[in-house]
Order: sequence, then C-alpha cells, then structure tokens
Amino acid sequence: MPPTIHYLRTGVKMSYYHDSKMEKIFDILKQPRSLEELQLPDTFIDGLILKIVSSYGTVQTSSINEITGLHWDILEEILKKLEKQGFCAQVSGGFLFSSVKYSITKKGHEKARRLSEENPYMGVAPVSYDDYYQIMEAQLKNRYPLIIPPEVVEKTFRNVVGVEYARESLVEACIIGKGIFVYGAPGTGKTFLVSKMPNLLPPIVIPKFIEFGGKVIQIYDSDFHKKCREQPDDLRWVKIYAPFVLTGAELTLNKLETNYNPNKGVYETSPIIKANGGVLLIDDLGRQRDDHKLILNRLIVPMENKKDVLYVKGIPVIFHSHFIPVFSTNLDVSIMDEAHLRRAPLHVFLKKPKLSDVVEVFRLNMDAIHEEYNADILKRFVKVYESKENGGEGLKPSFAHARDLAQITQAVRINKGKDHIDTEILEEALQKHVLIALQRMNIDIAQVARKTCTFRVETAQVTKAYRALLKYGANEVSQESNAVLLDMDEGITPVQIAKYLNNKDIKVDRIDLIAESKKELRKTILES
Repeated sequence: MPPTIHYLRTGVKMSYYHDSKMEKIFDILKQPRSLEELQLPDTFIDGLILKIVSSYGTVQTSSINEITGLHWDILEEILKKLEKQGFCAQVSGGFLFSSVKYSITKKGHEKARRLSEENPYMGVAPVSYDDYYQIMEAQLKNRYPLIIPPEVVEKTFRNVVGVEYARESLVEACIIGKGIFVYGAPGTGKTFLVSKMPNLLPPIVIPKFIEFGGKVIQIYDSDFHKKCREQPDDLRWVKIYAPFVLTGAELTLNKLETNYNPNKGVYETSPIIKANGGVLLIDDLGRQRDDHKLILNRLIVPMENKKDVLYVKGIPVIFHSHFIPVFSTNLDVSIMDEAHLRRAPLHVFLKKPKLSDVVEVFRLNMDAIHEEYNADILKRFVKVYESKENGGEGLKPSFAHARDLAQITQAVRINKGKDHIDTEILEEALQKHVLIALQRMNIDIAQVARKTCTFRVETAQVTKAYRALLKYGANEVSQESNAVLLDMDEGITPVQIAKYLNNKDIKVDRIDLIAESKKELRKTILES
C-alpha cells in the first residue's frame, strides 16, 4: 500500500520526495552525541581534530565544530583528552565551550605532522562504512517499480517540445529502473531530453565522506549532487535530488575507477558510484579515446549487480552503484552488442524534429532570455528551414540551432545597441551561426568531421527499403528506380545492412560500396 498522500503548494505529491521510508531514515540520522554513537575509530577522530588545531595554530572550538560537523559533547571530550596528553592547550575561553580557544603544542604539532603525512584529510567527519552500506541498502531495496505521480511527469517535461514517444520511454525506464539507449542525428535533443530523467526519480540520502581502514572516501560531489531543502540532523549526511552524472567523449577507462587524491587525502569516487540512486549518461558513445567496447564491458558488472568494487590499500570494498544507465549516440544502434543492450533494453530513436517544434523551441528560448521581437522574426526563422519549393532555404531543422541562434541573436542585438530583435539582427545572427553557414554552402559537417561510406542497395522493394533505412541511422538516404543510396558512418558493412533489411522482411538483391565519402563519390562521377 502506498503511503498517505500529502500535497505541496506546487501541486506535487510530498510523499514522493519525502516518503515514510525517508522519514525513518531521518529519524535514524540524528546527530551523534558520543564517540560510541559516532562508530568511528577514536584514533581517527583524535587525529582529525589534532590536524585541524595544528593547521590553525590557535583555533576556536566553534570553528572545529563548523569544519567537522561533530557535536559539542564529542569535541569537548576529545579536546580535553588531547590536552591531557599534552598535544594542545586551552588558551582562552568563557562560560560556553563554543567560545573556548585551543593552541597546538610543540608535541602536538609534531604528532599532527606525522598524521598528515599518512593522511592529510581535514574536513567534515566521515561516516563508518557499515553505516553507509546499511543506510544505502535500506533506501535502495525495493526502490523499483516506482509509481511516478502525473504531476511529477508534467513538471519534468514542461519545457520539452514534441517527442511524446520519447518521453514515454524515459518515464518507463525510470519506473522500472532499467537502462535506455538513445540515438539519432546531432541536434535532435538527446542530451537535453535525458537530462530531465533524474527529475522523475525520488531523492536519496548519501554520506559526504566514508571512513574505511583509516582512509577517507569522498561520496558527495557538488558538481553532480544537488541538495534538497530538508536535511538530516547529522551533518555528515546529505539529502540530494536523484543525481545526474554526465560523461562524454572525454571519458576514459581510468576515469571509471576510484582514484586517490594525495593532496586532499581522499579517494575520489568514480561516476559509477556518484550516479548511485540516479542516472549515469554516457554521451557521444563511440567518440571516446578508449575503445567504447572496453568502456561498456567495464560497466556490465555494476549495471548487472548494482554494486561496484573499490580498492582501498589493496583491500576490495563494495559500493552501491544503483543507477539507471543511459547511452546516447548519433551513430548506429549496432555500436552496442547484445550483452550491452540487455543492460539497456529500452530504446529511443530521436527522429529529425518537425519544423513547427523547432520554431516553438526558438520562441521559448527567446522568451527565456527576455528578448523582445515581433511575428516577422518567427516567419523569417521558418523560411530558413522551409523547402525551396515553398520559398525557403531548405536547411535541416535542429533543436540545437533554435537554442544557439536565440543566444547569438541576443549577442548581436546587445552589440548593436538596440532594444529589441528585428529582422536585420536575425539575418546577421544567421550568418554567424557556424552550422547554418556551412549548410548554406552545401557543406555537410558530418561528412567533413568523419569518414563515411556510400552504399547502393538494389532491391525490388525500394519504397519499403527506403523507409526502413531512414530509421537505421543513415546520414542521408535517396531513391533510384531499383535501388536505395545511403551514406553511413565508416565501420558499417554491407553484411550488417543486409541483415537489418532481411529482419524487416526486405529481400536484398545486391549491395555495392560506391565510395568512401561524398567527395570521392562526386570525384568518381566526374571522372567517369
């Protein structure tokens, strides 16, 4: 039975963001008031506080409290113990312990120096590994399937234009916690759309740092983890919205591992662990420097088992990796083999957007940056993409064009010192948009940027084959009387094309590789 539903002023169901399970976790995560409740080695906490006192020379206890997040009772107990051992001395203070100042002694400074050489970490007190594992297990157990309130779905896709078919698949991936493969031509909004997915997921509580074997492991990363308004009493923990961890062409196998940072004295966790409870997007799959198949193979175990292994001083430590994997590419679906696709069983092929949707995105972006314009601006924008038969330029509409062109138009307007957008400003912005300029010169950037192959597919089912190949991810498809011409990225073979068409019940008579690029094809035609 779902918990009782409460409503916020926003109309979104409160229980989805802070349900009964989250309430119980908040009850557990009260701030520890004793070393026993803290469940960390005494030597670790003693060393942490001593290093902080040593780094300041003389420091007020309120500063130590702010840095470590430890309760006053624990700080008082440890500081008095350190003072008794001759490592620090109280130099001033009042009635309240928070106003007391401590100074490091020569003996304490020497001890702190040795501790820092072994582990330089100074910051918020970590949580024990056992506490981390148990709290994560309690949150992630039976997390799926989710019942996502309609209000959450509506709010998530409020600014998304069109692509209803894609929205459904993303919602369903979040309901069951399964991976999804998103592919389509550049500029169809793949990354933008996937970035909405975490908004469909409930929040999660994570520790900022974990202690294991005297070492510190960093979990919280402000670049990927956004704090919720309500937070646990124990400042060592943080409630975050479901994380969205984005990696792209810069991803390497090494970056998928947890690496030690000697300057900070912490193990910095990998994207696999940071994405726990949320979404991990591998964007531009196939563009990585390392072989993408090796990267996909590295992800199989954490995707399958929802656990990943981190090595601390050579000791394997298990961490939760309960993320939804998303793979995005403008290459063909065959870039992933069956073993990888089983871990991302849902898919979305983003088709070339409708002109009306691109116009709407341009309008929304203009409104979002508070630009004034008249109806003539939208009419001129339409003409850029309308067919030449209808008096337009015949360029390929793109959501990316709409977003970027709105910003370029604003820059031109400000540079010209005008107070609103007119057609003159739009014309100048169109000339300055690199992809629009290249299309106007009949330069296909996809062909320039990467090597492509042109195939001629002979078949008696030309129309059916043409429609099927449009969905196959070809860069360009055209028809002849008894054949279909298509441009594909290098690496696609005639056997793959024939297999794909045969699966669509289309009989192939012959497939020829005409040329390795359009440039070579034109050269071949001219020479013949």
